[in-house]
Amino acid sequence: MVDRTLFNSVKAHRQRKPTGADSKVVSAEQIEISRLRAEPARVKVERDIPGRATAYLAKAAK
Repeated sequence: MVDRTLFNSVKAHRQRKPTGADSKVVSAEQIEISRLRAEPARVKVERDIPGRATAYLAKAAK
């Protein structure tokens, strides 16, 4: 069984086909859309870090 799995992986690599459970081909545009959709959440977290750090330090100083 392992030999067959290895064979299939090597064959897919040589044919440049994705393997595994998520085998769909993703275009560069789809990757960019996913990145842009995730960016607002990342920016919000980055924006909130200084405020959280200030609150934590103020609480620790008491």
